[in-house]
Amino acid sequence: QVGDQLDRGDDEREILDLFEDLRLNAESAGGAFYPLLGNHEIMNVELDFRYVTDGGYADFSDVSYNPADNLILSYPEEERGRAAAFRPGGMYASILSEHKVILELEGTLFVHGGILPAHVDYGIAEINTETSKWMRGEGSESLPMASSDSPVWSRHYSDETGADDCALLDEVLTQSGAQRMVVAHTVQERINSACNDQVWRVDVGLAAYYGGTPEVLEILGDDVIVLEE
Repeated sequence: QVGDQLDRGDDEREILDLFEDLRLNAESAGGAFYPLLGNHEIMNVELDFRYVTDGGYADFSDVSYNPADNLILSYPEEERGRAAAFRPGGMYASILSEHKVILELEGTLFVHGGILPAHVDYGIAEINTETSKWMRGEGSESLPMASSDSPVWSRHYSDETGADDCALLDEVLTQSGAQRMVVAHTVQERINSACNDQVWRVDVGLAAYYGGTPEVLEILGDDVIVLEE
């Protein structure tokens, strides 16, 4: 799942808890489930709550906090539980710290926004590690993540993708040795590809907020298949 579990309506805590159960149970069964970080997960750990609904605050209202914590007290009372949950080192920030920004898996790069050559130069592992530490409250936000072209914000491959964007993608795939990239971030009517099938755009607006049609991208070896309802 390529990010944005948050800020898409109510019941966010239920979604995060379900994903954590799936992740741990899949691992115990010898498989894997990878929920990735999107820009909205990053925003919440930055305590940027501009897209949060009233229900989104209520979901976390029982999260405890130090009543002398000036950072938490700077938020309205109804927002303090969410701030305590998602601040670096908080309960749900720590859960999110187990999720990657970028996943390399069997020849495919998975990311919410898009990977640029500068991100590969910086180091995919470094971006993941630094973001994890920051979410645990052990360091600063990774430098590439603070950019408008960060891996969770870039729309080079999902919105009005042109020849120059495809050239960037080709450079990334050559640098990384991957065959393709899978991205989200920009809602599409249907799952589709660009740049000679080197990038697949899988955000079909599944949230009730968008009302999209459920679809899944299946990758089996060299075969890429769109599964529809």
